[in-house]
Amino acid sequence: MYLTISETAEFLSLSEEVVTSLVLQKKIRALYDGEQYLIYKDQFQTHFEQLEKYKTLYDEYMKEPIPEDIDVKDED
Repeated sequence: MYLTISETAEFLSLSEEVVTSLVLQKKIRALYDGEQYLIYKDQFQTHFEQLEKYKTLYDEYMKEPIPEDIDVKDED
């Protein structure tokens, strides 16, 4: 499925200017049909999968209790 620049901006929660800039910098692959750029939606799937993976890893890390250091001395 192909998206236009405005649809891609809404999908990625970015502004249209940023998406256009990324397309022109060739950081987002797009087809130009003579009138507008068309962007393949599935190219972002791995990006979103990686974001979810890192989010779960971060959440697991933050839920781990901090181990007590047996070498800590009370300085009072």
